[in-house]
Parts: sequence; structure tokens; C-alpha cells
Amino acid sequence: MADNGDDDEEYRIKEGDYIVLKRGDIFKAVQIVQRKKIIFEKQWFFLDGAVGHLYGTTFEIASGGILQPRKPQNTEGPSDSKEAGTDNRNIVDDGKSQKLTRDDIETLKEQGLKGQEIIEQLIENSSTFRDKTGYAQDKYIKKKKKKYENTVAVLKPSCRILAMMYHGREPGKICHMRYDTLAQMLALANIHAGSKILVFETCAGLVLGAVMERMGGYGSVVQMYPGGGPVRAGVESFGFPAHFLDTLHEFPICHVSALLAGTLEAAAKDPTADEKQLNVAAEEEPNQPETEEQNMETNADGDDAGQDQEAQEKEKRKEAKAQEKKVKLEEKRKRLAAAAALLEGKNADGLVIASRFHPSPVLLGLIKFLSPSRPFVVYSQYKEALIECYTKLREEGGTVNLRLTDTWMRHYQVLPNRTHPVLLMSGGGGYLLSGITVATDDSKPTTLQQTQEPAPKKLKLNNTEG
Repeated sequence: MADNGDDDEEYRIKEGDYIVLKRGDIFKAVQIVQRKKIIFEKQWFFLDGAVGHLYGTTFEIASGGILQPRKPQNTEGPSDSKEAGTDNRNIVDDGKSQKLTRDDIETLKEQGLKGQEIIEQLIENSSTFRDKTGYAQDKYIKKKKKKYENTVAVLKPSCRILAMMYHGREPGKICHMRYDTLAQMLALANIHAGSKILVFETCAGLVLGAVMERMGGYGSVVQMYPGGGPVRAGVESFGFPAHFLDTLHEFPICHVSALLAGTLEAAAKDPTADEKQLNVAAEEEPNQPETEEQNMETNADGDDAGQDQEAQEKEKRKEAKAQEKKVKLEEKRKRLAAAAALLEGKNADGLVIASRFHPSPVLLGLIKFLSPSRPFVVYSQYKEALIECYTKLREEGGTVNLRLTDTWMRHYQVLPNRTHPVLLMSGGGGYLLSGITVATDDSKPTTLQQTQEPAPKKLKLNNTEG
């Protein structure tokens, strides 16, 4: 029994963990912090009561925002004991069938009635419920449960859950990427433990986190980022352990051309530029304290000792800030050097691109870091950008098995005698361009072009002369 308890510790909710709250089809990623108020679907509660329980547990929100595990309920619904009509032709939706008013429902909530009890009261006070068919009754109960049941499920973050959360709440942050498209990207790029993967994405870190989750903390991931620094909000929501982050490296996309040309040492690793920035900042900051000291000297001569002490404290703070900046710059330089060392070998095992930028220049630049016979995949919300990438790759050569695809997904409702496609569905999950790199010899294509291209021209001339 003790062994089972130890095995369950990994699947139990602990303070400081990143979790995903779920109610119906709505998700929200939060971190468990003691006595922190969480607002989810117009309700507030504290997550302290969830600590120690297993992931996947459904909780009821009691008074005071306290979470309590929901007790198992009978599988029989309230409609099982009710009689049902044969059809709905005589039911008129005039808003007068429900006897309970909004004030009556609020009074029932104040009396301490829970969601299931309120639903039973609504059924008893509905004049048309018995006349509805069994299917309509189940639909009515499902609708009321969604409105009045105060329950929330606590889930462990995963690639699929976070992709569904972002696609449902903020699809623009992940370039409207659907979770089935993300799954195809991981499969097409052959993401597995022990590999070296290059990732360029502007999807709030969701794609990067999915790659790290698939690799399981083994191998290395190089994040190519635009701008001043990498964005990893989605990676934090996964709640990875510390050894996962040790495999993550970062490299600015603006230095790729310098790395390929062999001039990165002078451009990015030059310490003199950073030292100049520190010296300029140190010279500019003392100007304000000097003016303040001059104003204070004119007010009173007796406060010289206090002024000197304040000036010394300010100097210490400035030195501490300068030292802190210097340490950060040194750490950044070391991370850049480590990432450059991984890229210089040009032996990466896979490339994943998913960004709001035009993928053509990014793909043509980063594909040079892949070894031969390695897969790459590019995501874009629009097919025109990928068509341009496809054309350029065919012109330059060095790739085979190029495929431009889009995914079509539709949910189905599976119920007895009511199985049919869901009426509302996603219009599109984006487009994928995938392929495999191959080693090329630059001399062969040119000779072939010189010997083969003039031949059809000569044939045309002979035909015209004849």
C-alpha cells in the first residue's frame, strides 16, 4: 500500500503546481497559490481545498469559495422517473411555462440549495416538461446543469488541454492553430527524446512546450526568437520540472545570417559593446543625484552628514545595479555561445516553424542547420505563404517529399438514436508544409541544365525549318 501511495504522489495536486480548470468546454490555466482568489466563469473560489487530491477530481464550490470534492451521484437523472410525451408539436415557447421567477431561484440559492436540487425544483415547476420527448427532457436538464451547477474540475496541464484552452479563449495568440494540427506537426517533425530540434514560433510558447513535453527532458531544444527576448508564457503553464528547462536554449533570429557567414564572434559575442552600454548608463545616472545634493546644500549646512550618507547609499545602489546588469549580460552571452555551439555543427534533427511572420525567409535560413534526411514542418494560417515556400524549395533543391496539407476535423455527438455530426465546427485549422532534407551536390544540377536545356530549342528550330 505504501508503494501505491508513493506512486500517487506524482498525480496529486500540490501547492505551487500549474493546473488547468475545466467547466464544460471552458479551460483556464492558473497556479496554485495559498489564499489566492481565482475568478473563473463569473465565480470566485480558493484552490487551497484542492491540494492533496488527485488530478481530474471534480470539486463543488461551497460558500466562502471553498472547494469540496463532489460526491458520486446516481446515474439515473431526474427525468428517468418522469413521464415523457410523444412529440413537441403542442409545446409553445411563450415564456410562461416556468412558474419560478428569477427572485425565487435566488431565494433557493440563499437557502443553501445546490445545483441538482435547484434543477429538480425547476422541473417540478415547469408545466411543459412532462409533455416533452425524452430527448428534449435530457437536453433541458443538460442546459440547466450547465447554468446552475457550481462545479469545477482540476486537470494536469498537457499539450492537448492547453491547445484546446488557447484555441477556445484566445486563438489569435496561437495563430488560430487547432490542437489536431499541432499533433500533426509533432508527428511530421518526428519529435522524440534525445533529438536536437530547432523551434521558431510566435504562439505564446505553446508549440515550444509541446515539443519539450514530447521529448521528455532528453535532448536539446533551440528556440529561435525574434525581438529582444523569447516569449514562454505557454511553457510556464506546462509546469515542467527543472531538468526540462536545462535542455532549452535560445538564439536570436537576427544573428542567423552572421552565424552562417562565420562572423558571429565579432557581431554578438563582442564584450566591448555591452561594456560601453554599462559605462554610458553609469555616467548618465549620477547627474540627477548631483543636482539634488546641490539643492540640499543651499537649504542647510547642518545636514552634511546625512547628505553624505544618502549619497553613499545611492552610490552603493548604483554599483549593485551595474553589477547586476553585468551579470545578466554575461549570462546572456554564455547562453548565446552555448546555442551557437549547438547550431554551428549544422546537425539538427528537426525544424518546426509556426509564426505570424512570413515563413519563407525563416525557412530558407534555418533549414541550413539540419542534417540530411531530417524532417521539417512549417505552419501558417494562410496557404499562399506556404505555396511560396514550396516553390522556392523546389527551385533550390535539397528537399524531397514536399507536401502541403490542411486538416479537416468535425466532432460527432454519439448518443443512443441521436448520433450525428455537431452542427457547429471549426472552419479551418491552418496549413502545413512538410518535407525531408537531402544532401545535394551543387555542380551536378548546373551541368544537367547546360546539356539538357538547349536540346528542345534545337528541336523546335528543326521543326520550323522543315
